Amino acid sequence: MPESAADHDLTLTWAELDRELRQAERTGLCARPVRLTGRIAAIDLATGELATMYDTGAEPGGELLVACGNRRETICPSCSAVYKRDARQLVRAGLTGGKGIPETIAAHPCVFATFTAPSFGPVHSRRTRGKVVLPCRPRRDARQRRCSHGHDISCPSRHPEHDPRLGRPLCADCYDYTAAVLFNAFAGDLWRRFTTYLPRHLARLAALTPGELRAMARVRYVKVAEYQARGVIHYHALIRLDAPGDSYQPPPARLDTTLLCQAISDAAAVVAVDADAPGGTQITLRFGDQVDPRPIRPGHAGTGRKLSVSAVGNYLAKYATKALDAPGVPDRPLRSRADIDALGCSRHYRQMIATAWQLGSGKHWPARTRLCKWAHMLGYGGHFLTKSRRYSVTFGQLRRARLEHRQRHHHPTGQNDPWGRPLDERIVLVVKTWSYQGTGHTIAHDADLALSSAARAREHHDQGDEPD
Repeated sequence: MPESAADHDLTLTWAELDRELRQAERTGLCARPVRLTGRIAAIDLATGELATMYDTGAEPGGELLVACGNRRETICPSCSAVYKRDARQLVRAGLTGGKGIPETIAAHPCVFATFTAPSFGPVHSRRTRGKVVLPCRPRRDARQRRCSHGHDISCPSRHPEHDPRLGRPLCADCYDYTAAVLFNAFAGDLWRRFTTYLPRHLARLAALTPGELRAMARVRYVKVAEYQARGVIHYHALIRLDAPGDSYQPPPARLDTTLLCQAISDAAAVVAVDADAPGGTQITLRFGDQVDPRPIRPGHAGTGRKLSVSAVGNYLAKYATKALDAPGVPDRPLRSRADIDALGCSRHYRQMIATAWQLGSGKHWPARTRLCKWAHMLGYGGHFLTKSRRYSVTFGQLRRARLEHRQRHHHPTGQNDPWGRPLDERIVLVVKTWSYQGTGHTIAHDADLALSSAARAREHHDQGDEPD
């Protein structure tokens, strides 16, 4: 009897398994590779002769698989792991040097700070004192236990770490969903305004004019965005002082971490952005009161306990690959209001998404289409890792270094053109022609193989890491 398609999907020969492993390894065990067809041809500029250097017809299935490069851990664990390792190197280079940054950078004034959002209404939270978990919102006075809407806003529970109630409002009518969504939408503007105000406050504390400070020091930073359980963005940032220029020299000794910590607190307390709200009103958006700058000294970082530089890098890199990690929240833009009603997420997140869509569909906000586009992200449309130009290396530099390493590995003596000569673009014109065929594996067991292999590879890599 002929073999059915279903039987073929469940059975792999040794040759097919070997082929799939090679394909998966070439894409870095990507779970959603991009499928391309095409070829690379070379034209001899002297004779006009055309020769093929590579053709996807020789590949299994006639397609070339290329890693998707997605940074989200929920979409592609393998590509997000590469992104996370790059983010870790980017952060560490600005703390201890390396990747072209001098090691003397470790002695520069550097501060780790967290910028939270203000309160938009009482929510369930996990409060701790040391290792003891405290009651969420205890209220002894019965008159304080109910809000103006008649709902009980007390909670004596000691919430476990993964309690699904965390972040949800105790009274949905009291919670200001409009302000919460607008804070997400304008969080990037708040940060840009903060970076403008920070040098001014630093100059004031150092008894300098802004021009004098600019001649002495520059502010460098790297920050990552994280969603709190209530669905509002906050920032973790490393902020460093350098002397002007590209040589990563230290600033004057009078500009120390104590001064920088105070300037960060002062600047974060005064920055504000006005946003238009429904009904022609304006909402003033600010950072919350929980801005806690802690100095980072050579050898360890302070966030209430001693942390190694590796731990700080890992901490920031972790959030570079995460988005809104909650059950039922979509990971792609919504197309219509009807999509919101079909969501399986919690009522709180669905209300945040609906509010973002409503604000984006109204006429009171000029950039309304942006809120509809990012409604699935609760209004936040910014990048999850950003840095100042000269904090350290860039993602592009790290990717180019990785590409050059792979080229040296595959062509130790240098790449040759089809006529056996060393490849020289002054002599040979290289023409690449590609056609997009889709995304993802065409056979189910290919995706399963890539995911399982990637999981084993990540486990092996984590076991090989040195302890902090």
